[in-house]
Amino acid sequence: MARYIGSVCRLCRREGMKLFLKGERCYSEKCAVTRRNYAPGQHGQRRPKPSEYGLQLREKQKVKRIYGVLERQFRGYFARADRRKGITGENLLLTLEQRLDSVVYRLGFASSRAQARQLVCHGHFLVNNRKVDIPSYLVKTGDVIQVRERSRDLEPIKTALETVEQRGVPPWLELDKEEFKGIVQQLPTRDQITLPIQEQLIVELYSK
Repeated sequence: MARYIGSVCRLCRREGMKLFLKGERCYSEKCAVTRRNYAPGQHGQRRPKPSEYGLQLREKQKVKRIYGVLERQFRGYFARADRRKGITGENLLLTLEQRLDSVVYRLGFASSRAQARQLVCHGHFLVNNRKVDIPSYLVKTGDVIQVRERSRDLEPIKTALETVEQRGVPPWLELDKEEFKGIVQQLPTRDQITLPIQEQLIVELYSK
């Protein structure tokens, strides 16, 4: 399973905004974007005017990095979104939000999507009382995501739950902290995804 293993703080600096890839660090004064709000590298402080293609590329890279997927998988999601009825860009974002690792993060069981992906891969979660260790598993309305009994004392999960109020749980999910479980009340809508994303730029890029 391929994944990015470089410095994630460089990714935030390259996009010029917080992507919240390192959990609690992103909310502290140690955040790289707060300390050095310019692109990495020796030419990072230059501010060239981006082209139309450059804007589209940056938007695509930003979304890939937020959700932790690489190019081949991202293209697959786009192709699936393009085949579905509705607006392609919105379909793409809603599919990414349905990923199990993203839902685990949204429910507050992990402090970042990368940590959620690792916890899912290690088999710490049940979906409808069945172990699922595939981060790209797409949840459906009514699914119940629960921390396994033997995993409830894990420090990363307990720490993340303690700070869940800081991020908040989206309205399409319901969290029961006492039972270490969450319920997918409905699939998300575009207005419930508050990330600063212009998905139309991604559609324009892939439509060239």
